[in-house]
Formats: sequence, C-alpha cells, structure tokens
Amino acid sequence: MYICNMYSKELTKGTLQPIILKLIDSRGKMYGYEITQEVKKMTLGKIDISEGALYPILHKLEAKNVLTTEKVFIGKRIRKYYKVTKEGKQVVKDATNEINDFVNTLQLIFNPKTQSV
Repeated sequence: MYICNMYSKELTKGTLQPIILKLIDSRGKMYGYEITQEVKKMTLGKIDISEGALYPILHKLEAKNVLTTEKVFIGKRIRKYYKVTKEGKQVVKDATNEINDFVNTLQLIFNPKTQSV
C-alpha cells in the first residue's frame, strides 16, 4: 500500500503556477503566506509551496501583468496582496483548461479503461 505524505518537488513543480493563479483568482486577492497555508490546507499537506518557490512565480506573473499588487499596512507591517488583473483572467482560464486536460491525459495512462476488442 502506497501512502503519500507530500508530493515530490519534481511532481508539483509544473503545477505551482496554475495552482497559485487559480487560488488567487477564486479568492479575489491573497498575500504570500496565506497562499502557502491555503494550498497546504486544501491538499491535506500533500502540496507544500515554499517561499523560495512561491515568490519567484508571483514576481514573474506580476512582471507579465497577470497579477497586480496592493500594499496594506497591518500595524507596523506591510502586507502585499496579489490580485489577478483583467488580462490575467484569460491566463487563469487557459491554465485551468490545460491542467484539466493534462489530468485527463494522465488518466489514459495510469487508469486506462478496459478496451473491448
């Protein structure tokens, strides 16, 4: 019996950007730590996004105008919220469609249906 506590970095690497985009889009706006914790919670700890993986993705998406930021002062601290831009909505849609298609394709390999001859 195979028990998976957490997926390998190699397995999740290509899915982090679509995960982050979909989550921010569905919540309206989120800050970095909130993103990591929500992904961990939603996946029951199986996907853990490190800050070293998260922030380069967020910065790249911001540079491509897929995300915009809003700084909010919380006491003496500044919290940077990320929000999907109007242009970014199509990127989220495309990424979601691609991931869903990819999962369906993997099903063909890992869970093939019995084919009648």
